[in-house]
Amino acid sequence: MKSLIIYVYLFFSFFSIQSFAQIFYGSEPLAHTYSIVASDPQTGEMGVAVQSHWFSVGSIVAWGEAGVGVVATQSFVNPSFGPRGLELLKKGMTAKEVVELLISTDEGSELRQLAIVDAKGNSFAFTGSKCISEAGHYIGSGYSVQANMMLSNTVWDAMAKAFENSDSPLAERLVAALEAAQNEGGDIRGKQSACLLVVRGNATGNLWEDRLIDLRVEDHPEPVKEIKRLLTVYRAYEHMNSGDLAVEKNDIKLAMHEYNSAMQMFPDNLEMKFWTAVALVNNGEIEKSLPMFNEIFSSDKNWKALTPRLVPSGLLNVTNEELKKILSVNE
Repeated sequence: MKSLIIYVYLFFSFFSIQSFAQIFYGSEPLAHTYSIVASDPQTGEMGVAVQSHWFSVGSIVAWGEAGVGVVATQSFVNPSFGPRGLELLKKGMTAKEVVELLISTDEGSELRQLAIVDAKGNSFAFTGSKCISEAGHYIGSGYSVQANMMLSNTVWDAMAKAFENSDSPLAERLVAALEAAQNEGGDIRGKQSACLLVVRGNATGNLWEDRLIDLRVEDHPEPVKEIKRLLTVYRAYEHMNSGDLAVEKNDIKLAMHEYNSAMQMFPDNLEMKFWTAVALVNNGEIEKSLPMFNEIFSSDKNWKALTPRLVPSGLLNVTNEELKKILSVNE
């Protein structure tokens, strides 16, 4: 009997939790984690955000399609719930109907967590009875929060309150929910990866327009803080993109405004500072641009090499004398 106990102990010591799951429950990966799926009734946007002590959690947990819905599949993950869930939503089923159908046809259902929000703002979730505690979910109006293997059973309620109490854009509200979960202790094992996905409420048919935000932190000591930082960078580059579009339309004043807005968010970013300086020149304010060019060229001489290359393409409208003036600022 003693030998049997030792054998069992060694067996479970040798195999990781993931190996145990794969032996007894198939090849599904683990994603003990916390997540939120939600829609914005004003914009129609839908999104999913997730954090886990697991590498690249977004690649298996978070799914979404414009005009269709968003899905979070976790715990002992059945990755097929993502694409299958979206296909069922396309056929006109509600979030509740899809969750119930997928769970009812899954032999490992009691190990699963699944949450869906559809394009009409319907939300529904399921937490299996065998999910590792602390585990649970909360279904709100147009959203659902869910978690398993948490340090505390207060995680999902804290996520719901954070989401409901924020009036920011959807992406920022999703991140606020992740922050609230982490503040409650989060995953009992710690932190590793995070994901933030936001899609349009109505599909345009162009993937590059329909997927508004798609950010991932694959392996990081502070994934929630990092995903929040990346979202801020994303917002800054939204201004940069708007500035580029304004340049295409020869609206230099608007371009200058957008580039300057981006630069104010990240004043140490040389690229943002460079295009703001270019916009100043194109707006006839070359003297204001010179201190900026001086700082940029002093930090990285490659920007100086790039500057004259903008003239032939019409991105920098200067005379030869003006160009020489710009290039000589740090000599």
